[in-house]
Amino acid sequence: MKPIWIVDDDQSIRWVLEKALARESLLSRSFTNVRDVLAALEDDEPQVLISDIRMPGGSGLDLLQALKARHPGLPVIVMTAYSDLDSAVAAFQGGAFEYLAKPFDVDKAVELIRRALQESLREEELEDRLVDAPEILGQAPAMQDVFRAIGRLSQSNVTVLITGESGTGKELVAQALHKHSPRANGPFIALNTAAIPKDLLESELFGHERGAFTGAQTMRRGRFEQAEGGTLFLDEIGDMPFDLQTRLLRVLSDGNFYRVGGHNPLRANVRVIAATHQNLETRVKEGLFREDLFHRLNVIRLRLPPLRERPEDITLLARHFLQKSAKELGVEPKRMSDEALAYVSTLPFPGNVRQLENLCNWLTVMAPAQTIEVKDMPAEMTGTGTSRGGNVPRQAEFRAEGRADDADGHDAVDYGAAPSALGGEPDTALAYAGRSAAASALAGWEHLLAGEARAMLESGQPEVMDALTRRFEKAVLEAALGVTRGRRVEAATRLGIGRNTITRKLQELGFD
Repeated sequence: MKPIWIVDDDQSIRWVLEKALARESLLSRSFTNVRDVLAALEDDEPQVLISDIRMPGGSGLDLLQALKARHPGLPVIVMTAYSDLDSAVAAFQGGAFEYLAKPFDVDKAVELIRRALQESLREEELEDRLVDAPEILGQAPAMQDVFRAIGRLSQSNVTVLITGESGTGKELVAQALHKHSPRANGPFIALNTAAIPKDLLESELFGHERGAFTGAQTMRRGRFEQAEGGTLFLDEIGDMPFDLQTRLLRVLSDGNFYRVGGHNPLRANVRVIAATHQNLETRVKEGLFREDLFHRLNVIRLRLPPLRERPEDITLLARHFLQKSAKELGVEPKRMSDEALAYVSTLPFPGNVRQLENLCNWLTVMAPAQTIEVKDMPAEMTGTGTSRGGNVPRQAEFRAEGRADDADGHDAVDYGAAPSALGGEPDTALAYAGRSAAASALAGWEHLLAGEARAMLESGQPEVMDALTRRFEKAVLEAALGVTRGRRVEAATRLGIGRNTITRKLQELGFD
């Protein structure tokens, strides 16, 4: 284990902490200024760092910022004799593990350092797991069937149809099939056929010649050409326009296609993997999908289990997504309590793994404490009306997209399944550990605050600053009281404010 670094210009503080840590058989290394710490970081790093805020030659908050840029998982304890709300907010906003107000009780300081050590060691263990994590996570028997199916297909170039409910990671399965295929060194090109307007989809697939239509200033290669020698993944194939299905069928039949406006046939050396959340047999009966194209695509079909059929994987996935989300947002990773994990494992998750990932992204930003409790869940997940952190951001709303489809039993792979085998019970989904949507799905709380302020200002609401300040202070105090289980004195100490101050604030803000 690496030593604990102590940064303080006060020799007595350094001496007290050094002796206290030595009694606990913990190694330490002391510094008097920020400059020496930054120099030492060039060839060494601590397990935990505890730093004063106000020092000659550099601020502890500046040091905190530099440390988080280099070592985002390093627990940093900030201490200061200047107990004020601004310092506490700045410390936590900068990613501090905890705030320690001087003068402090030595035993409590050591206890805090030990908690930071446990967090640091847990962070290292989770990082190792994250590095070694496979592209698809799952321990449930249904997931093992999927893994075996991918393994059996690893030496094949055969066309595959992936069925599963929305939010299940069908693209991740396609990527795994490509990665473990003879075409692994070739490109993997993905196209969501439902996301491209009908008039542009043909050009996206097959490309176009110069002058083929208004605006076609240059020749453009389509996705089939881009995927040459590799794999083309066509997501939501069930939504492809009927007339384009004919052209796709031609490519799958003889391997030839034409660019839009072109006269010379091109040869496609591409493996096609298609996916859908729809019941293709029903769409065939309705005349919305060509039956001959369905048979071309349905050479081998992978049926993926929904999250509700594999609840034993929810804990594994939740821990992974919390770690992943924290790493992408550059904040301390949070963890769910045993009660919260047990509660989450009972939820139906109609949006499947995407919904679980969105929940973890939301909790990383909005949960008030490092340990997530059931009460910290969004109201939509607990049915309590309003959540502690406000409404779930629109990007993280939890909806089940689409409907069930294409289930036919419990086998993960079906070689040459007949159309009559498709239909009846709901289809299934694959849990995945892939998408890096944390940063895009949820901005930091500052952006949410800015959006709220903008809306209030545009609506002409008076005294916006006072209103937002009250809401901010109430949220911070509520978080502190939650962590300390209602103990006001301890909450004041952790926040770096006086006892009289927290009492006055609680009264002003209407706390009971």
